[in-house]
Amino acid sequence: MEKLFDFKQSQARWNQIWAERGVFMPEVPSSRKPFVIVLPPPNVTGVLTVGHVLGATVMDLLIRWNRMKGFNILWLPGTDHAGIATQKVVEDELESEGIRRRDMGREEFVDRCWDWKDRQHDRIVEQLNNLGCALDWTRECFTLDEPRSQAVRRVFVRLYDKGLIYRGNYIVNWCPACGTAISDEEVEYEEKDAQLYWIRYPIEDGSHVTVATTRPETMLGDTAIAVNPDDEQKKHLIGKTAALPLVGRTLSIVADPIVDREFGSGFVKVTPAHDPNDFDIAERHGLPAVIVINREGRMTPAAGKSFAGLDRFECREKVLETLKEQGLLEKIEPYRHSVGQHDRCKTVIEPLLSREWFAKMKPLAEPAIKAVERGEIELYPPRWKNVYLSWMHNIRDWCISRQLWWGHRIPVWYCPDGHLTVSMEDPLECSTCASKDLKQDEDVLDTWFSSWLWTFSPLGWPEKTDDLAMFHPTNVLVTAPDIIFFWVARMIMASLEFRKEIPFRHVFFTGIVRDTQGRKMSKSLGNSPEPLDIIDKYGSDAFRFTLSMLSPPGRDVYFAEEKLEMGRNFTNKIWQASRLVLNAYDAYGAGLLGEEQRDGKVFEKRWGREFDRPLAFEPDLGWDDRWILSALAVCANDVEERLTTWRLNDAASRLYDFFWHDYCDWYLELTKIRLYGGGDARTALSVMLYVLANSLKMLHPFMPYVTEEIWDKLPMTAGLVLENHYPASMEDLRDIQADSSMQVFREAVTAARNIRAQYGIGPSARIRLLIKTPPGKEAIFSPMEQGIKQLARAESVVIGAGVKKERGSAASPVGEYEVIVPLIGVADLTTETKRLEKEKQKLKADLNRTERKLANENFISKAKESVVQKERDRQALLRVELDKIIESLKIISGDN
Repeated sequence: MEKLFDFKQSQARWNQIWAERGVFMPEVPSSRKPFVIVLPPPNVTGVLTVGHVLGATVMDLLIRWNRMKGFNILWLPGTDHAGIATQKVVEDELESEGIRRRDMGREEFVDRCWDWKDRQHDRIVEQLNNLGCALDWTRECFTLDEPRSQAVRRVFVRLYDKGLIYRGNYIVNWCPACGTAISDEEVEYEEKDAQLYWIRYPIEDGSHVTVATTRPETMLGDTAIAVNPDDEQKKHLIGKTAALPLVGRTLSIVADPIVDREFGSGFVKVTPAHDPNDFDIAERHGLPAVIVINREGRMTPAAGKSFAGLDRFECREKVLETLKEQGLLEKIEPYRHSVGQHDRCKTVIEPLLSREWFAKMKPLAEPAIKAVERGEIELYPPRWKNVYLSWMHNIRDWCISRQLWWGHRIPVWYCPDGHLTVSMEDPLECSTCASKDLKQDEDVLDTWFSSWLWTFSPLGWPEKTDDLAMFHPTNVLVTAPDIIFFWVARMIMASLEFRKEIPFRHVFFTGIVRDTQGRKMSKSLGNSPEPLDIIDKYGSDAFRFTLSMLSPPGRDVYFAEEKLEMGRNFTNKIWQASRLVLNAYDAYGAGLLGEEQRDGKVFEKRWGREFDRPLAFEPDLGWDDRWILSALAVCANDVEERLTTWRLNDAASRLYDFFWHDYCDWYLELTKIRLYGGGDARTALSVMLYVLANSLKMLHPFMPYVTEEIWDKLPMTAGLVLENHYPASMEDLRDIQADSSMQVFREAVTAARNIRAQYGIGPSARIRLLIKTPPGKEAIFSPMEQGIKQLARAESVVIGAGVKKERGSAASPVGEYEVIVPLIGVADLTTETKRLEKEKQKLKADLNRTERKLANENFISKAKESVVQKERDRQALLRVELDKIIESLKIISGDN
C-alpha cells in the first residue's frame, strides 16, 4: 500500500467505478424490498452549504447501509427552481450589467433564469458527486421541468374543482423588496426595540380618545376605532364617531371582542387594509378598507397629499412630526415586540390587502394530523411531533400566488367579460362564453406548490408508472427542522390527498449547521465555506465522518474547519492500520495463508464468502484473538442498534472507539509480538484480516472511499465492499471470559504507564514490573505476560502472590491486584525530588491562602454561598494533590 491515502485519486476512481457499474440504480422489477429516499431538492440559487452536506451525508449513510442489508435502494436526485430566490439573484446579475427586468420582458427574462439554472445545477451535481452521494442520476428531476409542470397543473385543477383553491381579497404578507406576496411560513419574527405612540383622536362631543400603535403611518388608512364590548368604562362611546387626525375621515366607534383591554388605552385603531385582525373586524362590521401603502412600500394618494409618494418609514416620521405640531401626540413609550421579516431578504413585511390565490388547508390537514397521531409517520427526534401537530391544528389558508415571472404560471385564463377558465391544457376559448380572447393570469405559484409533490411527482405521477408502484411511499425524509411547515407537513397533506397514502414512514431531522457566532450557515450570509474547497483540502471521507460524529439528531451543529482534523486523522489511522496488516500479509502471508490463497474452497470454509462468516478455528485462537473477535461482535451489535434507532452520531463514535482504540491501540500492538517475535503468526494474521474486513464494512456508509480503496487490496475479496452484507449479529463470537481477561490486562498496562508518566520515566527506559496477586490467581496473567511486557515497555515481569514491594517502588492497585514499579535505576530521582519539592511548596502556599480565607468570618458571612463553596472545593482538591506529592516523595526516599 502507498504510504499515504491519496483521497483525490480515490474519489475520482471510485466515482467512475460506481457510475460504470450502475450500483446506485435499483432493480425494476425486483423481489427485494425497496428502500427509498428523495433528496430535498437544493435551490438553484448557488452552491451547497455545509448544512446541505450534513443532510446529504446522513442520506447517503442510510442508503449505503440499507443496500448492504439487501434492500433495493433508490435515492432520487433533483433541484428546485426556487422562485423568489432565483428571480432575485438573476435580477441582481442583470442590474450589474445595467439591465432591468421590466425592460427586457418576461420571455427573455425567463430564458435568462434557465441559463442561470443550468450553470448552478452543474456545480451542485459536482458537489454531490464529490461527496460520494449514491444518487441515481438517471432519474434526476427539476421542479420546473415539463413532467413536474404537468403534475403541478393537475394538482391545481383538482383542488380548484373541489373548491379548495379560491381567489379573494385578503390581508397577505407583502415583501416590498421582492415585490410579491409570501406565505405565513416565509415570515420570520425577531424581537426588536421600538416605540409605542399614543395618539389622540377627537370625538364628536369635543373630547378625545387615545389609541396606541407601533405603526403610526397606517393611521392614514383607519376606518374605525374599536373597543371591547365588555369594557364597562368605554361602553358609552360605542356607536359614536371620531375624526381621523391629519385626514379628517369620520370613524365609527365599534365593539369587537378581539380587542385586548390590557393593550394601550383599550381603544384600538382599525386599519382593514393593513392588519389581518383589523381586516376581520371590518368584515364583521361592514367597514371599508383604504389602501394607503402600495406594493413598493410607498404611500398612496389615499394617504393624502402631504404623504403620498413617501416611503412608509419616511411617512412615519412625517406623521409623528405633524401630530406633535397639532398637539395630538400624547406620549411615546419604549416598546419591545416581534417584527415580521421576509426570511430571504430580511425586509420588514407589510400586511397588505391584495387579491390573491389561496388554498384551503384545513380539509387537507385533517388526514395528515391523523397519520402522525396514529404513528403511521414517525418524527425523530420525537419532540417535533408536538410542534407539527400544534401547527397543523391551527393551520391557516395558504397564499399560493406570487407576483413573479420565474415559476409555474397559474393555469387560469380570463376573458374580457371576466370569466375564469381553469385548465390542464392551454385553452383555445373561454369555458363560459367561448371567447377566444384569453389572457393567462400573470402570477406564478409559490415554489412549495411544486415541492410538496416531491415524493411522487419524480416517480412519474400523475401517470401510473412502475417506479410509482414500486417506490412509493418512500422510507424516510431527511431534512432540517426549519422547513417542517414549508415542506414536511405539506408533503404529507399532498400525498394523502393525491395518492391516498403517506409519503414516507419516517422523518429524520438533522440539526441546523451554524457558524461559531451561532448564525445559520446560508448562501445569503455567505458564512459557509465552499464544500468543494473542504473536500479538496481534507477529503470527502474526513468531511463526512466529522459531520456524522459531531451531529446529534435535531440539535444544532456549530461548525469550525479545525474540527475536520479529527476526521482527517481517523481516515489516516484507518489507512495506516490497514497498511500495517497488508504489509504483514505481504511479508508472511504466502507462507502462512498459502492454502487459502491456492484454494478458494478452503478459504470460504474458513472465512465465509467475503469475510462474512465467523472463523472456524477456535482451538488456534489466543486470548487476545478471542477478545478482539468478541469486541467486534459487541461493536457490530451496538452500531446496528444505534443506526436502527437513528442515533447516527453515536454509531460513528462507537466505530471510532472500536477501530482506533480496541483494534489499533491494543490488538494490533499485541499481534506484533507474534508477527515479529515468534508465536502463532498465522492465527494473528488471519484474525487481523478478518476484523479489518468487517470494520471496513461497518465504516463504509460513513467513509465510502477509503473503505473501498482498502477493500480492493484485501486478499481473497472480490467486488465492492458496498455489495457485501453489513455485519449484524455475531453473537457466536462473544466471549465473556476473554472480555474479562482484557479488562485486567488493560488495567495492568495502564497502571504501569501511569507510573512511568508520574515519575518521568522516559519511553526508552525499560522498567521492572511486579504484579502482586491473591493466592491462586497468578494463572490469569500467564497468557498475558508477553503482552504486558511489550506494551508496558518492561524488561521483565514478575507475577505472583509472593511478590514483595521493594524499597523506592511506586505501586498502583488494580482491583484485587497490585502493579509495582521499582524506580531506582529508571527514574532520575534527584531531579524528580526537586520538582516534587517545588510543587509541594506551591501547593502548601495555595492551601494556606485558601484556608485563611475560609477562616475569615467576614468572608463567610458576606460572600455568596456559591463563592464560599467554590473555595471549599478548591481546599479539598489542593489537599488531595498535596497528599499525592507527599506520598510520591516518600516512595522516592524509600519511606513508604
